[in-house]
Amino acid sequence: MKHTLTFFFLLLILSTTGCDKYSKDYQQKANNAEFVHAGIRRLTDIIRHDIFAPPLSSRIYTYSSVAAYEALVPGFPEYRSLAGQLNGLTPGPQPEAGKEYCYPLASANALLFVGKTLVFSEGDVEDLKEKIFDDFKQMNMPPDVYDRSMAYGEAVAKHILAWSKKDNYAQTRSMPKFTIDTKVGSRWRPTPPMYADALEPHWPEIRPWTLDSASQFPAEPPVAFSTDKNSDFYKQAMEVYEIGKAKNAENEATAWYWDDNPFAMEVSGHMAFGKKKISPGGHWMNIAAHASRKANADIMLSTETYVRVACALADGFIACWDAKYKTNLIRPESYINQYIDPEWMPLIQTPPFPEHTSGHSTISSAAATVLTHLYGDNFSFTDSTETEFGIPARTFNSFREAADQVGMSRLYGGIHYRQGNLAGLKNGREIGDWVIKKVQTRK
Repeated sequence: MKHTLTFFFLLLILSTTGCDKYSKDYQQKANNAEFVHAGIRRLTDIIRHDIFAPPLSSRIYTYSSVAAYEALVPGFPEYRSLAGQLNGLTPGPQPEAGKEYCYPLASANALLFVGKTLVFSEGDVEDLKEKIFDDFKQMNMPPDVYDRSMAYGEAVAKHILAWSKKDNYAQTRSMPKFTIDTKVGSRWRPTPPMYADALEPHWPEIRPWTLDSASQFPAEPPVAFSTDKNSDFYKQAMEVYEIGKAKNAENEATAWYWDDNPFAMEVSGHMAFGKKKISPGGHWMNIAAHASRKANADIMLSTETYVRVACALADGFIACWDAKYKTNLIRPESYINQYIDPEWMPLIQTPPFPEHTSGHSTISSAAATVLTHLYGDNFSFTDSTETEFGIPARTFNSFREAADQVGMSRLYGGIHYRQGNLAGLKNGREIGDWVIKKVQTRK
């Protein structure tokens, strides 16, 4: 009996010692929004490096953000899954009952697993994974919790990737190029310096995230095409032309601030080189980060912010591209060169797709609407997105103020008519309101 008691006493000591060697506050340390901020920021850097077109970028952001969100939700009972809310998303893997998890760790693994699969520069994702997972290991959580959480995050990621394969993206890769018809004066044609083919003409065939269809919210039509000098169309082209000729320093600074051209081709004599910049969607994901940090949002609210903004961006691109290729409208640069001044050039480079509506205006208004819903109408913030490109930070009194400035920037830059910007802003707000209504993240 004496030996038996001694054995159980030693066993108790050993088990207690084993528990004490692991941290008891690792869950509190793990609830750090910087983990999700770091993951999204790394995706932004890779998207820029790999030169993903703006619509494709929105797809990467959305699937990655949904994965991060879905893996995090079980640890925050007041939130609800997006399964059954986003088109085609079914309920995914569930945590094992009665087992302990570190859900921020699972979320980080899910985000980076999906992101790595959707980009080209997988090594850059691996570098961040090593850094983030080392940070989690330094929290000294029990090994079984760490392993279980990593496995759960990977399971969620695989579920999201399986969902992504049914969005018709792969099928659009082999669809025919857009047919260019310059016999009709109103139609889009390639623009200098690259004279590139039309970008992603089949993007409206991608499965939307929240919209019933790409044409659920039709954009207001463009001004009726005409070459008559007394027509409204000629007058709006003249507005673009005269703004460009005026060379107003403040307007030009605004145009460059919101340029967000992922790959601008610079030509000098026989030399040509490309400049890589952040995409329009990446700019707004950065603004989402600024807002989350200013509001001291925890990891759950920050992840909610990213996923709702990403859905608005992605559906904004689908709806906008639907309008672009249905209207197939000539760009200001082409119209002005043919009917007003053959030597005129826009301030910023004209992107290779039809004019109406403005993509940046549409997705900016959609993102601003969602951010306003989350953080309020008078939420001032300073956006430092462009400082890495030598452009000073700007402070805005609201998200809508920033979106409205985006619309004007395309006019100042010489790549859109005023109506293309206004119709885009209006359409984006409708899409943002729909995302708010359709995506219910709180119980």
